[in-house]
Amino acid sequence: MVEDVCVNPRNVAVVGAGTIGVGVAQSLAQSGHRVILLDLTHEILSKAMTTIRDNLKLAAFFDARLRGMDPAEVLDRIQPTQDYACLADVDLVVENITESWEAKAELYPHMDRICRPACVFAVNTSAISIGRLAATTQRPDRVVGIHFMNPLCSAQTIEAATALLRQMGKRGIVVNDSPGFVANRVLMLTLNETISVVQDGVADASAVDDIFVNCFGHTMGPLATADLIGLDTILLTLEVLQASYADAKFQPCELLKQMVKEGRLGRKTGSGFYRYAGREKGSSL
Repeated sequence: MVEDVCVNPRNVAVVGAGTIGVGVAQSLAQSGHRVILLDLTHEILSKAMTTIRDNLKLAAFFDARLRGMDPAEVLDRIQPTQDYACLADVDLVVENITESWEAKAELYPHMDRICRPACVFAVNTSAISIGRLAATTQRPDRVVGIHFMNPLCSAQTIEAATALLRQMGKRGIVVNDSPGFVANRVLMLTLNETISVVQDGVADASAVDDIFVNCFGHTMGPLATADLIGLDTILLTLEVLQASYADAKFQPCELLKQMVKEGRLGRKTGSGFYRYAGREKGSSL
């Protein structure tokens, strides 16, 4: 008999300790979850834990709800590891690795063999179809999007994923499975076009972002957002969307490809459309 999905997940694994994975692991630990944080190297995991430690020190200054939080207690709930065997007993896995079909298609069957049958896989992808990834496992009804829900998954799986989000103080919005879904299908076109504006010399990055922040009321401009996401991730996502829809509108612009080739990927490398000293945005490039 197949074990039922745990609809109140408490033990969660985060696979991939990049920018998003670090934030997810921290949010989970702050909301009382035990977290396995898995990545390929000790260096990546060490950097991730340092980032979480620094974030926790700052968090209380910006969120009154966290002022009584003990950072050491939160950190103690996170177990960094390179060992996939640690996934054997978790209730739910949040996957955050690079936006590459080949990498994800290799990962999911591997996790499928290790994780217990009741474990839910939550996919954090910008564009790759959830159903396509689910088909690489023996649990297609237990694979769900991290920000979006796969209509092929079971009601229990949706309940488990939305319960986890509620526990983290977040709200899930259910949409249908399609490459890029809603947010990234629109966002990646916007980012690509604003990069093209800079490429064509119409305006520099600061001017473009100033328009979106001060004229449209956006919290962050599109090029600062691109630096936060990572230009390599944006390029990979556009390539997935272009292949999925066979539509030239998703063709990455030349400046984006050039910046990725040069290693100017945004915040994570210290240079993108802006220069970064530590964690603060510096001058426009």
